[in-house]
Amino acid sequence: MRKIFFWIIIFIVTSIFYTVCLVPKAFAVQNPLGVPNNKFGIHILFSDEITDAAKLVNTNGGLYGYVVIPIQSGDKDLLKWQKFMDRARSLQLIPVIRLATEGDYFNTRVWRKPVPADIVDFANFLNSLNWPTKNRYVVVYNEPNRGDEWGGKTDPTEYAQILSYAVTIFKSKSPDFFIISAGMDNAAANKGEISMNAYDFFKRMNDAVPGIFNQIDGFASHSYPNPAFSQPPSKQDKQSIASFKFEKDFLKSMSNKDLPAFITETGWSKENLSESKIAEYYKTAYTTVWNDDSLVSVAPFLLRADTMPFLNFSFLDKENPNLLFKTIESMAKTKGAPLLEKEVLGEKTKATQNIKYKSFNNAAPKQLGLAEKAANAIFAWLLKLN
Repeated sequence: MRKIFFWIIIFIVTSIFYTVCLVPKAFAVQNPLGVPNNKFGIHILFSDEITDAAKLVNTNGGLYGYVVIPIQSGDKDLLKWQKFMDRARSLQLIPVIRLATEGDYFNTRVWRKPVPADIVDFANFLNSLNWPTKNRYVVVYNEPNRGDEWGGKTDPTEYAQILSYAVTIFKSKSPDFFIISAGMDNAAANKGEISMNAYDFFKRMNDAVPGIFNQIDGFASHSYPNPAFSQPPSKQDKQSIASFKFEKDFLKSMSNKDLPAFITETGWSKENLSESKIAEYYKTAYTTVWNDDSLVSVAPFLLRADTMPFLNFSFLDKENPNLLFKTIESMAKTKGAPLLEKEVLGEKTKATQNIKYKSFNNAAPKQLGLAEKAANAIFAWLLKLN
């Protein structure tokens, strides 16, 4: 009898979820390739680096280049992130926000695996900000085909479910959220729980949630020149700077969408190559391999780093532009023309000036609606979190 009652409850909750949360929503985002687009971008780690980012990607005719930045679950500071969005507006940059958790408390060698509550919390927080562009680009986590990026164990089923849930929750907040699937490690091999080949991971995602790649708006690619971050631009295979092309074709075979690609990480390591050789490779890559009509942006990793191994990829030597920076800075760029969001000075931007607290982490439960509670309950049950 209890089992029958349980399934009745699940049926009722599911009905509420589909009726209230899914049916009325119109999912509409602007095609970023349907307008003049400046595909030059850069990956940063700290919000105060945005000014230097603009000096790199908005030069020599360029406007509205891209800046990719991660936001961790414990870093929901309204003042900080609204200031970042305001700076992006004034500098004419397009922000791409990548969701992140934090180091696992019990195993500092891995990142904590996200749960549904993380998605709801992020959606509430990011929806509270006044964005500079109509499209609100959000990348749902990072390299889940690596166990150390997913709680210590690769799980394409769980990632597909989290991604699908993110589409539903973010779109329920605003149809302007442009949801991008995580970039995969293009050099990962099938090693049990440690890692999984990107294409096997994609297939198992679609097996778990059929049509998952029809739900998203774009996909992120980590088109590194592997192996060893040191291969020339002429090498174009599944582990190269052209890996986005192979990923795009594979995803298209499992969907009815021609998904736009966002290279949110790429770059050559100075461990094996001279800076002058890397500068030459970047110039060749941008004018040949990355001169692709399906590619929205190319954001190399990383603008600034102070320690190894990231220092090998840095475009700044401490505060000074190096040869990599100067090479990309000097390249001809496009004056981008994305659809801009109206500035709501009286509501969001000015409102943040009077905020006395910094954390938004406790706000999500208070703002959780009936449909989201239903979706959260179903998802938690599916993942056996209850």
